[in-house]
Amino acid sequence: MDVAQALAFVEQHHMAVLATRRRDGAPQMSLVTAGVDDDSKLVVSTRETAVKTKNVRRDPRVSLLVLDDTFRNWVQIDGTADVLALPEAMEPLVDYYRRISGEHPDWAEYRAAMEDQRRVLVRITAERAGPNVAG
Repeated sequence: MDVAQALAFVEQHHMAVLATRRRDGAPQMSLVTAGVDDDSKLVVSTRETAVKTKNVRRDPRVSLLVLDDTFRNWVQIDGTADVLALPEAMEPLVDYYRRISGEHPDWAEYRAAMEDQRRVLVRITAERAGPNVAG
């Protein structure tokens, strides 16, 4: 599977597990909702204070496992991440929500919640994707 095929899969399936690296190199995994932005970056919303945010800032190497609803089809994408914080993250967070959930009933409320929760956007540049072989 190439990166373009993996990104197309993520555009349709959003349930994922994000693996970052702890200080000692051990994996730290988080359940997340993932999307793909206009720059073909994988995007995940999280909080400024989350462990995954701190891990990405220290070591940008990440892996994202994205699953379909049947738990039978999946893709693993490895790449390099960065963190986009507020206020620059606000409109990309709006775009993230739209891509995954559609229109919000009250965008002012959504924006206020993003500020209150100190939301950030983890952006992942995909470098490798699989599986390339079955079972």
